[in-house]
Amino acid sequence: MKNRYEALLVLNTQGKEDTVKEIVERLESEFQKEGATIEQVQKMDKRSFSYAAGELDAGHFVNFIFHADSQLISKLRSKFKLDSEVYRQHYQRLRERKERAPKKIAPAK
Repeated sequence: MKNRYEALLVLNTQGKEDTVKEIVERLESEFQKEGATIEQVQKMDKRSFSYAAGELDAGHFVNFIFHADSQLISKLRSKFKLDSEVYRQHYQRLRERKERAPKKIAPAK
């Protein structure tokens, strides 16, 4: 059974500011190669860290919302851990979207 997940990735783009779009597209294809179905990709621009984290003081934040099996999350974690362009990663299971019934409008008097 496929669940809905959110992955927040912080990218290390130090010295590669102009290639952010290509990095995001490559990561999106990595998700799809592993069997995930991408629902949405949100590029949240470069943000400064609240405290210095090693040699980096800022990173590009990208949010992926996707559907995948629960076993895939550990595969993705280990795969992106070895990727030098992925600085941090966080995964969270989301609730399934429920279609809302249209609101009933009271008849005019």
